[in-house]
Amino acid sequence: MTELTKTGWKDLVVSAEDVLARIKPGMTIFLGSGVAEPRTLMKSLIDSGLSNTNDLELIQLTSHSDVLSLKKRDWQKYRLKTFFSTMVTTEAVVAGSVDLIPGRISQIPRIIKSKRIPINVAFIQITPPNDAGYCSLGVAVDIAREAMEQASLVVGEINRQIPFTFGDTIVSVADFDLLVESTEPPTYFKRWPVNTVIDKVAANIAQVIEDGDCLTFFTGSLFEALGRHLAHKRHLGIHSSYFTDALMDLVKSGAVTNYRKAVFRGKSIASYALGTPELMAWLNRNPLVEFQSIEQVFDPTQIGRNPNFVVVDEARKVDLLGRIAFPAGKGNIISGPGQVADLITGAEISRGGHTVIGLPSRSPKGDPNIVVMLRNLRNQFHMRESIDAVVTEYGVANLKWRTIRERAQALIDIAHPEDRKKLVEQAKEKKILFKDQIFLSESAHLYPMDIATEHIFRDGLKVRFRAIKPSDEEAMRRLFYRFSNKTVYRRFFFPISIMPHDKIQAYVNVDYSRVMSVVALVGEPDQATIIAEARYVQDEKSAYGDLAFVVEEKYQGLGIATYLYEMLILLAKQRGLKGFSAEVLQPNKGMMKVFERGHLPINARLKNGLYKLTIPFDEPPTTAIENNM
Repeated sequence: MTELTKTGWKDLVVSAEDVLARIKPGMTIFLGSGVAEPRTLMKSLIDSGLSNTNDLELIQLTSHSDVLSLKKRDWQKYRLKTFFSTMVTTEAVVAGSVDLIPGRISQIPRIIKSKRIPINVAFIQITPPNDAGYCSLGVAVDIAREAMEQASLVVGEINRQIPFTFGDTIVSVADFDLLVESTEPPTYFKRWPVNTVIDKVAANIAQVIEDGDCLTFFTGSLFEALGRHLAHKRHLGIHSSYFTDALMDLVKSGAVTNYRKAVFRGKSIASYALGTPELMAWLNRNPLVEFQSIEQVFDPTQIGRNPNFVVVDEARKVDLLGRIAFPAGKGNIISGPGQVADLITGAEISRGGHTVIGLPSRSPKGDPNIVVMLRNLRNQFHMRESIDAVVTEYGVANLKWRTIRERAQALIDIAHPEDRKKLVEQAKEKKILFKDQIFLSESAHLYPMDIATEHIFRDGLKVRFRAIKPSDEEAMRRLFYRFSNKTVYRRFFFPISIMPHDKIQAYVNVDYSRVMSVVALVGEPDQATIIAEARYVQDEKSAYGDLAFVVEEKYQGLGIATYLYEMLILLAKQRGLKGFSAEVLQPNKGMMKVFERGHLPINARLKNGLYKLTIPFDEPPTTAIENNM
């Protein structure tokens, strides 16, 4: 053992041809995945003309390179079995030339240990042994250990270009029967380009990620952009399938500390790394990142121990029922329900965990990505109950605990504006929406996303503000029924006891060419409650906006109405209004104080217990009210 750890291991180094001489027809050979592909051994195997390398079964979790030459494969030579289709194998799986084994990724080590899939030979990529005779599995733990334990022939391919990483990656050179020096570079992946639409989707996703959340990352443009938008967060944790260049930048930004994790506290955890040579160099002997087996990374019970675990993934299509189809085919590194099922289950177990799906509202060809029903699409994920939010460049649709009708309306709100009318019509036909559902076509293009903001009020109350949406119907209805009779009378000037669908849907479907309505929300984004609403309706002749406010009783006196008033002043000025008008009941002293704090001139006339206010924008500011009675 001592001799082997120092220099004796070099006696195990042979040529790839010597390894192939040990192969027999009918054997099952395990190959590492991703950047862990033993490319020299794989190429030698594929190109070999030896009679003993025929009728082989190759086992690989995922295939990320073209080494296997799937398009020109010799059927007499080998057949690939994989657990997940990727950009390399998707079409081959559909064509029937590659065998796909569906399953949850956390169960794969158990399957290998059970010998349900027997492994005779394992080709494993490793770093050069150190002085103590230990190697690192580099940037993919995969199921290498399980394969090595079962195989009768274990071959290590020494690649001097892969990083020596920490975690469950350390193996003894004594565990290998033969060693081969790699002549091939690892598989690298360029950083993904980010367009303006994807960047906006990522920015919207970042709004629902809080300080202290624990995240899992995948690859692609969405995650490239998301990393940039998370750089201002604090104490994020990483428990991820993949470690990427985007995650490297996020760690460098200081946003990631991993201090609030319960599992592998203080460390960023991943099973694989996919990225550039820069990423590989940064990972080399980096104590901030550990690579663990897929059994550890994808085990839902392990994931669930981390509080606030957030799964973010990208979809190709979403339907109005909340079902999703994952990307497939060219450009897709890894996809499919099996990869995310365990992560999503873990998020459901996690205290404060949730799942967020992001996608552009339209495909690159201009087709809608939000559709009434998914049809004839691969990689569908039907656990709609597990999807908490869907995000496009037009906003966030919170789906958790909402009815089918509410979910559909929320998804229509974030569809491409030109697709919403048809979606409403199709949803009516499918009886997903009410037959009398209102839809204002022009307002779909005019919704003011840019006004969204948040503010901290007294006692640390965080309130978010945004424009009202058609999908706010139920939330506004519930707000109405929380009002006292006094609040209802002060808002509407006459007693109202009910607020049925026909009335409330007319209220939340706003024509933004002449109306501005802002709602205030508290609580987590996926369970937010509307506590206040303020609006103005523009009079086209006078260019004044008629104001109305309402704040839930227990939130009155905190300054929320004043904040809403200041927001409406700014928004009205930006839209060219000349001022406001309002009517306030004489006993409503609180509302009058709101106008006084606005520091705008107020002309007030009191008649029959009702103040009629005129508030021009272009007169010198004053803090007094001029009463003309």
